[in-house]
Amino acid sequence: MTQPRRPSSAPAQNGLATGLKSRQVTMISIGGVIGAGLFVGSSNAIAAAGPAVLISFAIAAALVVLVMQMLGEMAAANPDTGSFSTYADRALGRWAGFSIGWLYWWFYVLVIPIEAIAAGAILGPLLSVPAWIPSLAVIALLTASNLLSVKNYGECEYWFALLKVIAIVGFLILGFLAITGALPGSDTSGVSRLWDHGGFAPEGSFAILAGLLTAMFAFQGSEIVTIAAAESDEPKKNIKKAIRAIVWRLGLFYLGSIFIVVSLVPWNADDLAHGSYQAALDRMGIPGASQIMDVVVILAVCSCLNSAIYTASRMAFSLAQRDDAPAAFGRVSTTGVPRTAVIASTAVGVVAVGANYVLPSVFTYLLASSGAIALITYLVIALTQYATGRRNDNDSDVRMWAFPYLTLATIAFIVAVLVLMAVLPEHRLELGLSLGLTAVLVAMGIQRQRTAARTRSASPAAPGTDRIPTARS
Repeated sequence: MTQPRRPSSAPAQNGLATGLKSRQVTMISIGGVIGAGLFVGSSNAIAAAGPAVLISFAIAAALVVLVMQMLGEMAAANPDTGSFSTYADRALGRWAGFSIGWLYWWFYVLVIPIEAIAAGAILGPLLSVPAWIPSLAVIALLTASNLLSVKNYGECEYWFALLKVIAIVGFLILGFLAITGALPGSDTSGVSRLWDHGGFAPEGSFAILAGLLTAMFAFQGSEIVTIAAAESDEPKKNIKKAIRAIVWRLGLFYLGSIFIVVSLVPWNADDLAHGSYQAALDRMGIPGASQIMDVVVILAVCSCLNSAIYTASRMAFSLAQRDDAPAAFGRVSTTGVPRTAVIASTAVGVVAVGANYVLPSVFTYLLASSGAIALITYLVIALTQYATGRRNDNDSDVRMWAFPYLTLATIAFIVAVLVLMAVLPEHRLELGLSLGLTAVLVAMGIQRQRTAARTRSASPAAPGTDRIPTARS
C-alpha cells in the first residue's frame, strides 16, 4: 500500500516546507550548471587553451559526473538539506561536516555579490544610475522572494532556468545552421577554426590543464539539486531523476556550446574578450547580439543569485540543526522558511558588494578565499562516499560505478588538480587563502568535536537515552 503524499508546502520533519514541485526540482538541476560563466566566462578558458578547451571541458564534465554519482548514492538513500555536509558529519566526523558546511556557505555567500555586481554592470548604464543601485536592488528582490516561501524560490528558479535553456537551445540551433552554411547572413561556416590558427592545441598540452581549472569552476552548482530535493514531495525520486540527466545536460549545454564557439570564432580573436556567445552570434550575423546577450546574462545572473541565497541559507540552517551554527539559523517561519539564515547570508553578501565599490582590494582577497572551495567540496564528497561505501551504509537505488576504484581515482585526480593550482602562479593566491580558511575551520571543527565528547563523557546519559555510536561520536 502506497504512502499518502504530503500536501504542497507541508512541513518536513526538520521544519522546512516541502513546497518544491518535481518540475521545479528538474529545472533547478538543469539550471544549476548554467551560469554567466558559460555565456561569458568560458572565453577565458578558450583564450588559455585554444580549441583544445573542448578536452578541458570534457575532463571537467567527467569529474562532475563522477562526483554527482557519488553524491547521488548518498542523497538518494537519505535526502537531507545539509546534503554532503550532513553525510560527511556522519561518515568522517563532526569536524568534517562542520568545516565543509561553513566552507560551502562562504562560497555561496560570495556568489551573491559576484552575481549582483555583474547585474549592476549591465543594468547601471542602461538605467543611467550608479552600478551599485541595481546591484542592491536585485539582491533585495530575490531575498524577498526567498523569504516568502520555498515555493517562491522554486518558481523563480524554474522560469530563470527555462529561459536559460531556451537561450542555449536557440544558440545550438543557430550554431549548427551556421556551421553547415545554412544560416542566412552568417559570414562563417565549417569547423576549420578548430585547427587553422596554430593547431588544435596552439598553447600546448599544459594549457589544457590551465583551461581545466576554469572549466571545472564553471560546473559548480550541480550539487544544489540534492539540497533542494529535500524540500520536495518526492526527494528520492527527484534526486535519482536529476542524477540520471546530468550527463546529457553537461554534454549538450557545455560541450555543445563550446564546440560551436571554437568552430566559428578563432580562439585568439579579440572580440572573445566581450564574451564567447556574443562573439559567435556576431559571426553568425545575428542583429543585436550584444543586447541579446545582456538579457541572457541578466537571466543567468539572477538565477545564480537566487540559488546562492537559497543554498547558503539552507546550509546555515542544516549547520544550526546540528548545533554547529547559531540556533537562530535553525528556526523557521510559519511558511517553513529559515528566515534568519536567509537574512544573515544575504547581509554578508551585501557587505561584500559594498566592499567591491569602497575597498576593491579587500573584495579581491575575499573572492580569492573561495577559489578552491569547489574542488575541496568535491574532495570531501568523494572521501565521504568512500568511507560510507566501505561500511556498506547506503541502502540506495543509485550506486557509484566500479567502487572503490573510480572513487579512489577521483580523489587522486582532485588532489592532482589542487597541486596544479599550486604550480600555476595565477592560482597560488586563491589556493593559499582557500586552504588557510579550510585549516582554520577544520581546527575549529576538531575542537568542537573534542569538547562535545568531553561533555558527553562527563554527563552520564539518562536511562533510556543510549544511542548507537556514530563517527560524530
